[in-house]
Amino acid sequence: MRRGATVLSLLAGGLVVLGLSSPALAAERNAWTQFVVAGGPIGWLLIGLDVASWGLILEYLLRIRRTKMLPEPTRVRIAGLLAKRQYREVIEYTAADGSFLAQVVHAGLAEANHGLAAMERAMAEACEVRTSGLLRKVELLNVIGNVAPMLGLLGTVYGMIVTFNRIVQAGGLPDPALLADGIGIALVTTFWGLVVAVPALAVYAFMRNRIDGVSAEVALAAGELLNSVRPASRPEDRPVPAQA
Repeated sequence: MRRGATVLSLLAGGLVVLGLSSPALAAERNAWTQFVVAGGPIGWLLIGLDVASWGLILEYLLRIRRTKMLPEPTRVRIAGLLAKRQYREVIEYTAADGSFLAQVVHAGLAEANHGLAAMERAMAEACEVRTSGLLRKVELLNVIGNVAPMLGLLGTVYGMIVTFNRIVQAGGLPDPALLADGIGIALVTTFWGLVVAVPALAVYAFMRNRIDGVSAEVALAAGELLNSVRPASRPEDRPVPAQA
């Protein structure tokens, strides 16, 4: 996925260079000159950032899913092995499985020699560490979503400076064609900054909610699996059924 994003970025950069080096093509495609060429270097940077953000979005949507973090076959397999008291097989299976649930259960079973409280504590810590890692991973979208509008604002300020300088150089009566470059930079970079920021921030909020929700489900499922290895209560500790 990251290689694909890199390739798309290079293609976008190549198309920009092609558009700049081919005046005939730029003249024929007004949308290209207005939304790409007019943005200047900052606009090209924002376009590359847009391609990279969509690559990250696709990667997160495909990898951070409930079916991968809490796969039902893994839960059933672990429950079956625990029911048969095959603890060594469970440890080996969860160590080889890369899902969120398997790693949390493995952390708990690794502390089995220290008692049930140690197992619960280890599972809670593993769940927290794994959740924090996923949140840090999707934080890239938050960074992109906050940096892109600032880059767009930078391009806007730069474009306005270019425009005012040309007005001064022309003695207050500049040719409108000479102002088109600066105005284009001022508007196009703001446009691309918003284009990059809106989906990046939206998907970031969505992925945070997904991670929090699935992490809670994993903690609940791991706790249910841990209940199957709790020592049976003594007969005298069991509640006496009420008499009719």
